[in-house]
Amino acid sequence: MTTEATAATTGGNQVTGATVWLTGLPSAGKTTIAHELADRLRDAGRRVEVLDGDEIRTFLSAGLGFSREDRHTNVQRIGFVAELLASNGVLALVPVIAPYADSRDAVRKRHQSEGTAYIEVHVATPVDVCSVRDVKGLYAQQAAGEISGLTGVDDPYEEPESPDLRIESQHQTVHESAAALHALLIERGLS
Repeated sequence: MTTEATAATTGGNQVTGATVWLTGLPSAGKTTIAHELADRLRDAGRRVEVLDGDEIRTFLSAGLGFSREDRHTNVQRIGFVAELLASNGVLALVPVIAPYADSRDAVRKRHQSEGTAYIEVHVATPVDVCSVRDVKGLYAQQAAGEISGLTGVDDPYEEPESPDLRIESQHQTVHESAAALHALLIERGLS
């Protein structure tokens, strides 16, 4: 595919699709920021899909565990769907942990080879803040010995070395975080 393939025509206007991957620890705020941005973009008439990691695990990656290999497979499946959407003019927001740099790099390379825009956002919320938020109770379960393999605690999380945007959600509101990401999309001609 060429770069032109990432643009779709909607009502006479050409719209460029892109994948925005929000990576970070559990309870960092990835999904909350993605939904806030999606609402903002939809209000402006933009075609947006949020590929939530929990929903993907239920519907697209059922049966996969949390080994490194299974996590890699999960990320590649999500990356494939995101690129497919983006290449058809949809802005795909992907709030998925994707703990391993090589998995994220493979998704980025797939997008590059297809000529599809890809933005990596690191929601860089510290683990101590995430554990207080503990949206799903995972940190409490890990501390109680009920689960193991929690990303960033007893399983690795490889932070992006040079993301397109780093959001420190503990220092700003969800609205401010979404606004910063929206500003980047505008700067890149993707909004």
